[in-house]
Amino acid sequence: MLVFVNSDFFGIFAHSNTYLIMLHRLSLITVLAALICLFPSLAVAQTADKAEKKTKVINHLKEHYRPYGFIRNYFTYDSRESVSGQADMFNYVPKDHQWNMTEAEAALSPELRREDMNAVGSFRFLSLTTRLGLNIVGYEWGKTQFSGKIEADFYAGLTGVTGVAQFRLRLAYLTLAWDSLSVGKEWARVSLTLGQDWHPMAADLCDVLSLNTGAPFSPFSRTPQVRMEARLTPWFMLSAAALWQMQYVSAGPKGMSADYIKYSKTPEAYLGLNFMHSDAFLLRLGVDILSISPRHEGTVSGSGGQEVRVRVNDRLTTVSPFAFMRYSVGDFSVKVKTIFAESGEHMSLCGGYGVSKINADGSWEYTPTRNSSTWISLTYGRQVKGVLFAGYVQNFGTKTSVVDADHLYFNKNMFASIHRLWRLSPALVWTIGPFQLGAEYELTSAQYGTGTMDLSKGLFMDNLHWVYNHRVQLITKFNF
Repeated sequence: MLVFVNSDFFGIFAHSNTYLIMLHRLSLITVLAALICLFPSLAVAQTADKAEKKTKVINHLKEHYRPYGFIRNYFTYDSRESVSGQADMFNYVPKDHQWNMTEAEAALSPELRREDMNAVGSFRFLSLTTRLGLNIVGYEWGKTQFSGKIEADFYAGLTGVTGVAQFRLRLAYLTLAWDSLSVGKEWARVSLTLGQDWHPMAADLCDVLSLNTGAPFSPFSRTPQVRMEARLTPWFMLSAAALWQMQYVSAGPKGMSADYIKYSKTPEAYLGLNFMHSDAFLLRLGVDILSISPRHEGTVSGSGGQEVRVRVNDRLTTVSPFAFMRYSVGDFSVKVKTIFAESGEHMSLCGGYGVSKINADGSWEYTPTRNSSTWISLTYGRQVKGVLFAGYVQNFGTKTSVVDADHLYFNKNMFASIHRLWRLSPALVWTIGPFQLGAEYELTSAQYGTGTMDLSKGLFMDNLHWVYNHRVQLITKFNF
């Protein structure tokens, strides 16, 4: 069978395919044009979204994170060798005489000069203690307020002034606070601080330019702690803290170490009462209790004469009360602090302890030194400020007698022979916006004893004499 197909059919079919291709191409062009028109809108929307997110982040950081710090330089001259730290910037006391020969030897050799080898001057300048810090504020969950602080600075480390400065942690703590816990009493506030902060007895610093901030006349220590503060009335606040040791530690048979509190398994305890009258007057009374275990191993003699190691539970418990007062009016301010410390070397005070009895079972009994430390600082002025610091320390010796001079443990191994200390330090500070320029003169004097130790007091009593160090400092500081 033959089938005849009209030639126009193929023409119509061909035209239909052309139309379809044209329509398809037109649709693609339309879609592409729409996308091209849409891209700028999407880009603008994404840019606006990024800008909004960036603004939120910036506002959040400004609201909750507040960085601070300073760049500080010291230029220091000392007339004498001193017991010190932080590349000799943290000055404690002048060192005792160290004669190159005795008076009898000098008489036999008149051509030689008898000299005090510690009577030598020195000079240095450096930018240690340049500081960075961050305050974290404004976080809340329900009625609980959260805040925190991280603070660090540069210091010399263990290698002295010739070493490379290290970056060390100073403060790192979290604070939880609750306001208006009593109905109708807006002053009611309780806060809980966890982390490393100033020791409660060292928190009130005197107004000096020197890096030591009054030590060893004033307690100086930053330590891990859990501290609670509760406002009892509009004027009274109760403080209580459990503290540990890290950088500022107790002395003992192994030197300065945190092992003594580690093996005691007993935190240091503090209890204080504060009276405040507006911002002008503050009175703080407190007591610190420390119980350490200087040794957890001892030795006894066996029947055959051999020495046998035994476990012991040696313990020393000390009680140190203190008082602090601050008063300010206008451009004038006065601060006074006094502490009667048993031991106290873990707070950078002139203290320590000794062994009072060696028992047959290998254990030892201990007796602390007792030291009275008092200082006063006065400031006046604003843009140009005058500062005057005066401090005095009296060493009363050990509480009971000691077995001998070889069983005494003191901070820096330098204070066993010191009877008294005093310091006078005037300064002048000029402030220009964030920049400060200061000059300070620090006169420190220590009374040493030599000869035979009075075992009833744990002090060297013969040949009492004074030594002096004159320190002159120029300080520049830029705060940010």
